[in-house]
Amino acid sequence: MNDRLRSAAVLGAGTMGAQIAAHLANAGIPVLLLDVTAEAAAAGFRRALALKPDPFFVSDAAALVRTGSLDDLTPLATMDWIIEAVVEDLAIKQGLATRIDAVRAPHAVVSSNTSGIPLATIAQGQSAGFRQHWVGTHFFNPPRYLRLVELIPTADTDPAVTARVQRWLDHVLGKGVVVAKDTPAFIANHLGVFGVVRLLESVADGSMTIEEVDAITGPATGRPKSATFRTVDIAGLDILAKVAADLSVRLPREEDRQAFVPPAFVGAMLERHLLGDKTGQGFYKKVREAGSTQILTIDLASFTYREKQGAHLPELDAARSIVDTGARIRALFLGTHKTGALLRRTLGPTLLYAARIANEIAHGIDDIDRAMRWGFGWDLGPFELWDAIGIDAVLSACGVSERPPILKGRDRFRDNRLPAAAPDLLILASARDRERVVRSNDGASLVDLDDGVLCVEFHSKMNAIGGDTIAMLHAGVQEAEANYEALVVGNDGLHFSAGANLMLLLLEAQEGNWDEVDLMVRGFQGATMALKMAGVPVVAAPGGLALGGGCEICLHGARVQAAAETYMGLVEVGVGLIPAGGGTKEMLLRQADARTAFETIGFGKVSTSGPDARRLGYLRDADGITMNRERLMTDAKTVALSLARTGYQPPMRRNAIAVGGPTTFATLSLGVHLAWRAGRLSDHDGVIGRKIAWILSGGDVPHATSLTEDQLLELEREAFLSLCGEPKTQERIAYTLKTGKTLRN
Repeated sequence: MNDRLRSAAVLGAGTMGAQIAAHLANAGIPVLLLDVTAEAAAAGFRRALALKPDPFFVSDAAALVRTGSLDDLTPLATMDWIIEAVVEDLAIKQGLATRIDAVRAPHAVVSSNTSGIPLATIAQGQSAGFRQHWVGTHFFNPPRYLRLVELIPTADTDPAVTARVQRWLDHVLGKGVVVAKDTPAFIANHLGVFGVVRLLESVADGSMTIEEVDAITGPATGRPKSATFRTVDIAGLDILAKVAADLSVRLPREEDRQAFVPPAFVGAMLERHLLGDKTGQGFYKKVREAGSTQILTIDLASFTYREKQGAHLPELDAARSIVDTGARIRALFLGTHKTGALLRRTLGPTLLYAARIANEIAHGIDDIDRAMRWGFGWDLGPFELWDAIGIDAVLSACGVSERPPILKGRDRFRDNRLPAAAPDLLILASARDRERVVRSNDGASLVDLDDGVLCVEFHSKMNAIGGDTIAMLHAGVQEAEANYEALVVGNDGLHFSAGANLMLLLLEAQEGNWDEVDLMVRGFQGATMALKMAGVPVVAAPGGLALGGGCEICLHGARVQAAAETYMGLVEVGVGLIPAGGGTKEMLLRQADARTAFETIGFGKVSTSGPDARRLGYLRDADGITMNRERLMTDAKTVALSLARTGYQPPMRRNAIAVGGPTTFATLSLGVHLAWRAGRLSDHDGVIGRKIAWILSGGDVPHATSLTEDQLLELEREAFLSLCGEPKTQERIAYTLKTGKTLRN
């Protein structure tokens, strides 16, 4: 049987069902989305199209989704995968399973997105073939962005079917897959909701404010920026309450059931429909007054809203200097301050609970740590936290004398980091662990990925590009040409690169060190051209942000293998500059005409995904997309070796690039002027726009002609240096460095 996923159906067009269908479409899979009526399915699909953040990589993907009614299930006979995502009602799910069993193809997998009903119970009474092809696939919301899918086989599930679905989830949909046991709420929601209820208790008794809890349970302790109460607002308080209520009924031990009964204010909020974003108000409420937006916080005594308060916790400010997440959490957890007290009251019991139930809910502690990382955005899972804080330290701080069985005889759980879920995931981290670093400096390293492939890995803050990075790019090309078959440029970080080191540039510009600025630009241009002209194939592997100089590095690779979630763009105009690392030149080469290149650069367009980067011209048709971020380096290595072993020849330096001369410059400049007249551009935007037009039209040429790559690079340098001397550009750079935002002065 061919295991390739060719078609899928999603039954239930609610929030989750419609978004699961959207993500299947993102992967290029035709999807049938059904609901009680065709009208309900179409309405659910329309709601998904309007969601922010967008569940689709590109709008064209929506064409792969067609809608229909559950009254007619005959189309399911041609489906490889049927995903049930209807209301959490056992009778409804069992009745639908019976109808699916009557029409499904013998090879078809049927899965449920249930988070509360035992999988084996739903499949009772169905045929043996159905039960062998039946699993749970619990997606997390929103399915495009949250990596976790808990895969739950039953005792009847064919192991080959489990393996097939795991491959689909991993390779096709890019998910982090954890095989969970069929227990209430599985792994992530079980542990995550336990911790949230402890935090709800801390505000119910008045020991902490909502703002204080969110300040502590965000990035300071390795959690997402949305922290606790903003996350609940996004997910919906009703969803949290439903999972908690289910656990409070279904867990076998009374003490555990009681641990999931939330404080009384939760019920009061539910009665008042204060559910979060879906009702416009929850723990926080956004209001617009006098043209500005204000965030209010709920008063749990009156259920009215008050001004959001600051969280005055100086220990958090002090802890920011601790770079290592585990060391920072240990310091806060053990501290004699308000933050330490909260963590010992909430995180401590969560770690103890995870240790006590680990063997009941999961096949190993690695799966628990991955589930919390992928499903709840924790930087460190529960057992990583046990090791980071120290087992004895946690027990002592929480006043526990009797160790849970899993802790007995242990000083720690792992000697090294959490291993990758499979050997072909996170191969760069694996190479580092095996001491395969060839050369290193503060900005980047050369790492041997084996099989004749070398990697340039960035590891500065936000992977910003400075002199160290540029030096290592040159060294990487030289080392690869001498001793390797191919070169990959990439990393396992959250972002490929946020661009050039603006602080260094600003300091040199403010001092008027124009020779230094010129050397910086020439050095970066030399590095990007070295990548392009290298004697071995260079594959760039961006994921997350690939902005400014990061984008320019990608533009000069022989190939790009991009993560599906790649946000790529030439954004230099936002800081008053132009792309001068060869980016302007490359966009002229790639786009159909100078006007298209001008619009892409001039508006600083950033892709909303890897596929969207192809639409904008940052990726070419031959470039690839990797759905699973942890497999990105593996795929880039494979592409690099394929190029090397099929007779790769570096490109010839381009010596005849068509430019339009004064006519093109006049046309582009007119567009700038009209946009300025319409109020869409500031005066300084106009200056930048004309610089871009000057480069793209060929500079000071008398008529349409052709230029070499080196001549276009020279035009880039001249424009860049000129703009660096503009006070308004320096203001923009300083503002961005201070606020992280763009100044339109």
